[in-house]
Amino acid sequence: MDLRKLKTLIDLVADSGIAELEITEGEGKVRIVKFSQSAAVVPAAAPAASAQVVAAPAAAPAAAQAPAAPQGHQVKAPMVGTFYRSPNPNAAAFVEVGQAVKEGDPLCIIEAMKLLNEIEADKSGVIKEILVENGEPVEYGQPLFIIA
Repeated sequence: MDLRKLKTLIDLVADSGIAELEITEGEGKVRIVKFSQSAAVVPAAAPAASAQVVAAPAAAPAAAQAPAAPQGHQVKAPMVGTFYRSPNPNAAAFVEVGQAVKEGDPLCIIEAMKLLNEIEADKSGVIKEILVENGEPVEYGQPLFIIA
């Protein structure tokens, strides 16, 4: 999709009463969801949190994540961005630990460059663990959930 067209769509959603807009064009799919002003404050805290993430591997939590791999299937972040457990700050989380999910069910949202990307389960099962806190920055390939 053309960047100018995308910018126009974002402006349309921002200036209107529309809360969500999804467009499919050819093979591409874009979903724009408007958050309240309080949600815009959360990503601003992300740089401080990323400093903690950089410091964490030096300690030993990398070893703590290693045992999580054998417990079940890992759903990994397909991109860099900010992890959100719910579609908006006032909504319930998509999933909770112990909840059964089917392949294709939404698990979370990763915000990247002001675009909200819904991450779906790539396997059916039960959520054993949620490995990321709400509003925390995630890296490409970082484990987000364990499904058993």
